[in-house]
Amino acid sequence: MEFDRPALVLTDAPFVDERVQRLVDEVQSHYVVIYGTPDESPVDPTEFTPPHGRFVLALLDDEPVGMGGWRWRRDLAERFEGAPVAEIKRMFVTPVARGRGVARRVLAHLEDSARSEGVERFVLETGTMQPDAMALYEASGYGPVVPFGHYAHSPFVRCYGKHLLTR
Repeated sequence: MEFDRPALVLTDAPFVDERVQRLVDEVQSHYVVIYGTPDESPVDPTEFTPPHGRFVLALLDDEPVGMGGWRWRRDLAERFEGAPVAEIKRMFVTPVARGRGVARRVLAHLEDSARSEGVERFVLETGTMQPDAMALYEASGYGPVVPFGHYAHSPFVRCYGKHLLTR
């Protein structure tokens, strides 16, 4: 007998939305466990508001189970062949929803929304203590790029990039 699986709904949400902030708190607690400290890279909530960027919330049965956002990084364009660049931030899926394709759906949604806004290159920072995240990005066509950002000099950082004009 088959049971209906709850539908995953992706919805744009402001970074300051209380559901987003609950997930931000959860991912920051996770970072404390695996790295000993929360992510200290600067984040301005307005950077994820169109036209500066976008933030998406993943819901299963109206419960927030994942999130991710992108923000323009015009300061990195020269570093990446002059292409319009945006950075992915705060990708996270709750433990109960992992293994269901939520992260892949959120990532594809972010790519599509960024592409429609003229972003040609996505970049992101992750870390060596997040092998599942690195595997997701690599399987999704992301490759290593020269470290950038708040943790550029950390031995634990891994930076990835992808050209969005090619699928």
